Amino acid sequence: MNSRPLSPSPSPWSRVDWRALSGLRARFLDESAGISDYWSQESDLDSYDLTFGQRIAWKWMHVLEELALIGWEPPPIRVLDWGCGSGVAGRVFSERFAGTTFSTLSVWDRSSLAIRFAERRASERFPGLLVEAGIPPSEPFTLLLSHVLTELDEVQTEELVALSRRAEAVVCVEPGTYGASRRLIHFREALRGDFQVVAPCCHQAACPMLEKNNAPHWCHHFAWPPAEVFTDSDWAKFATFMGIDLRSLPVSFLVLDRRDNIQRLGGMTRLIGRARLYKPHALILGCEAQGLTEPRVSKRLHPELFKKLRKNETPPWVRWVHEDGQMKEIHEILESSILAMNLHPG
Repeated sequence: MNSRPLSPSPSPWSRVDWRALSGLRARFLDESAGISDYWSQESDLDSYDLTFGQRIAWKWMHVLEELALIGWEPPPIRVLDWGCGSGVAGRVFSERFAGTTFSTLSVWDRSSLAIRFAERRASERFPGLLVEAGIPPSEPFTLLLSHVLTELDEVQTEELVALSRRAEAVVCVEPGTYGASRRLIHFREALRGDFQVVAPCCHQAACPMLEKNNAPHWCHHFAWPPAEVFTDSDWAKFATFMGIDLRSLPVSFLVLDRRDNIQRLGGMTRLIGRARLYKPHALILGCEAQGLTEPRVSKRLHPELFKKLRKNETPPWVRWVHEDGQMKEIHEILESSILAMNLHPG
């Protein structure tokens, strides 16, 4: 019996509306996205979800890997993805915790189109998960915030702070830009009296970035895309069209938890950003309970850490001893064994 060969399924990238993506990116860059709803049709959400949404997913994976590293899991209650957009944050969070920690996901956005899209995608990906639209009126929840702070004015930010005070835990992931980081720091300051600060901070005190002499700094880190992205022709086209360096995935994040039994990595320093490299040494910014520090890491005396800094594989946590700006001893380097995550949220 003769049969025709099956035609290959069309690539999801064939659905991408490049003009719509370009318009979205322009609004994100000039921070005009908060003025009005920018989702005009479902294809906008689909194109975003396949491209920019995936980059946000990799940031969330990076954050969740670090939270696993320090032993944090969300409380066993409903999760609310607020300002959900295409629903990437809720799906990545569900990939890690749904069914074991929570069984209900709520999605909310100012755009009803985005709510329906996020609700449908999460239901398709996790058929055993109860997915509902809207903000729970009274039930406690874990609050997910993803790339929203730069879209809010002062009044809207205060409303979000009030909503956050209803949550049992808050996980916020933002772009790793100076402006986004500064907004996130002020968000932290507004809420740290109500919560335990879990990450990336190593203390509960006021953020030292707010001190006048630290004004040039901002709290940011770098996530890693899956390795196959760099050999994929569709991602290469995306990078060229959008003018994006696929290797650079800066992220700022904040995790708050109302529970009292939160474990802390006592005596450890949270490294920030990337090192300034010189031939014999490197300078790397670290946040400690006493404030910010930037000790000199000698290539000769501390080759293991220096090598990681040179390769831009900055570990999140170190236990070290420094004196007069010089690194004296390194007792522990704590890092995830997974730098490039090959998981996709669907």
